[in-house]
Amino acid sequence: MTTTTEQLSATTLLRFATAGSVDDGKSTLVGRLLHDSKSVLTDQLEAVVRVSAGRGQEAPDLALLTDGLRAEREQGITIDVAHRYFATARRRFILADTPGHVQYTRNMVTGASTADLAVVLVDARNGMVEQTRRHTAVAALLRVPHVVLAVNKMDLVGYQERVFARIAEEFTAYAASLGVENVVAIPLSALAGDNVVEPSTRMDWYGGRTLLEHLETVPVGSDPRAEHARFPVQYVIRPRTAERPDYRGYAGQIASGVLRVGDPVTVLSSGRTTSVAAIDALGRQTDVAWAPQSVTVRLTDDVDISRGDMIAAGGTAGAPTKDVAASVCHLNERPLHIGDKVLVKHTTRTVRAVVQDIAYRIDISTLERRPGAQELQVNDIGHVVLRTAEPLALDPYADNRRTGSFLLIDPDDGTTLAAGMAGEPFVTARRGPGTAGEEGWT
Repeated sequence: MTTTTEQLSATTLLRFATAGSVDDGKSTLVGRLLHDSKSVLTDQLEAVVRVSAGRGQEAPDLALLTDGLRAEREQGITIDVAHRYFATARRRFILADTPGHVQYTRNMVTGASTADLAVVLVDARNGMVEQTRRHTAVAALLRVPHVVLAVNKMDLVGYQERVFARIAEEFTAYAASLGVENVVAIPLSALAGDNVVEPSTRMDWYGGRTLLEHLETVPVGSDPRAEHARFPVQYVIRPRTAERPDYRGYAGQIASGVLRVGDPVTVLSSGRTTSVAAIDALGRQTDVAWAPQSVTVRLTDDVDISRGDMIAAGGTAGAPTKDVAASVCHLNERPLHIGDKVLVKHTTRTVRAVVQDIAYRIDISTLERRPGAQELQVNDIGHVVLRTAEPLALDPYADNRRTGSFLLIDPDDGTTLAAGMAGEPFVTARRGPGTAGEEGWT
């Protein structure tokens, strides 16, 4: 299959992440997807064939196409998030291959944070396990729009429909409890190539699409016209030249929505209102721009604006606040304690903050809230209350993934501590035994 430049320019982009427990066959699935879609270079395939033969394997081990680190090959597991880029005639893909071991669950947060779709693998012999629940919860927490359940290793259960149906029913029910309703289940064998790129001839009871067909056709993106305009200011442009003595523009990337010349806007956090006087994009003036374009916006009035401020469509912006309640995935080996001083990086603004409270920690297996936590350990998901030194113009994460998310950073060494999402974690969840009557879960 050869994809021309003209074809690529006409295709859409799908960002997706893969997740699964150790030995669920995730690396083999990714390798099979790349191999059967003709996305592997000849020298890469030759190297895999050579290494496989050296190990006494008759067929090439396609998992070797993805486990790029020496440590990964030695241990037979995926450790770091690996991004793969490939394309077919119908769509371009950015694949985030995330680790399966529980120790590296935090890396799935990195891989899935920008994904439009998550592929959760399950070994047909084992069914759902704790890591399946954990990965699904992370996908739900990050509001990944589409989830695919890939029931792998169907060849090892005799391609039985009842095995697939049982797992699909259990997974769908669990995903629904997290508020994930858009689940597509596909039975496949990555090792044998069933239903990955080509339809299986051994599962005639399955009439759905193959994994690649689904990836090529699933709708992605959203209509910017349906979203509130959000424009974090990254840089203030004031050339002060003879040709442009009074030019003052605000450069950045539109996070969501559409900006038009003449639109009334509010500048956050000052709350000043004005309107869009002009929009410059790629050296030219334009009347309209939309996410995720990078543009320079000029305003009608002379308003005090600096890096970190947010230009929002008038009448739709939430009030900036210093009190932030949010769900966080803790990513660092150093625990997060009540009273810790941190930096909060939100869009283009970074402010100081204190962890005032850890309201609860979530048990991923049962979705119960565990109140009374004094710290969050690595891979923990919890709900925290922060007090920031300056107000932040946060949207609820459920409404806007870009302006509802932030990072917690260690102020001493700059390392990332946690990924945060403003608001409640899931659409629905179960109450813990000690939390009956508390508000927040619907």
